[in-house]
Amino acid sequence: MEAVDFALSDGQALILSGPNGAGKSTLLRAIAGLLPLAAGRLTLDDDSEEIAASLHYIGHAEGMKPALTVRENLDFWSSFLSRESAAAALAPQDALTAFGLAHVIDIPAGYLSAGQKRRIALARLLVAPRPIWLLDEPTTALDVRAQAALAAVMARHRAGGGIVLAATHSPVGLENAGELKLGTVA
Repeated sequence: MEAVDFALSDGQALILSGPNGAGKSTLLRAIAGLLPLAAGRLTLDDDSEEIAASLHYIGHAEGMKPALTVRENLDFWSSFLSRESAAAALAPQDALTAFGLAHVIDIPAGYLSAGQKRRIALARLLVAPRPIWLLDEPTTALDVRAQAALAAVMARHRAGGGIVLAATHSPVGLENAGELKLGTVA
């Protein structure tokens, strides 16, 4: 992977683009602390918090237990990811409403479609708020209405000073976002 350098301020968004294998997912995983950095460093202006405690990473796996209900899955993630400053956290019902899924709250996650599972994974962003969102192909399996709901959720997050970094091959509804094009694959 080539050297990358970027900075994001409150309310900004950056789209990572490039062909398959160019390093988009690898970069997001490294920022999330799931992979070691080959070189360089990651910093926050506010050194009072660890980077991992300031971000949400939504990757390709949905991170849900199929036997648990949607509510139980979101309750787990809310508890697991909660912080003292979780006053802005939405209840699972409200987070699901933002993604048009309030009606599935008591259904086991394993019974849902791929698009529904993706929206529930994205609802985690709302039940345990963090200022930085790392989203890897966030619109995968989403229909047009769900993509619009995601765009609205991201816009509200940014309006509140949140940051979004998204790896994608297609438009995700991030208005006025910067773009970082990663190299080609040999």
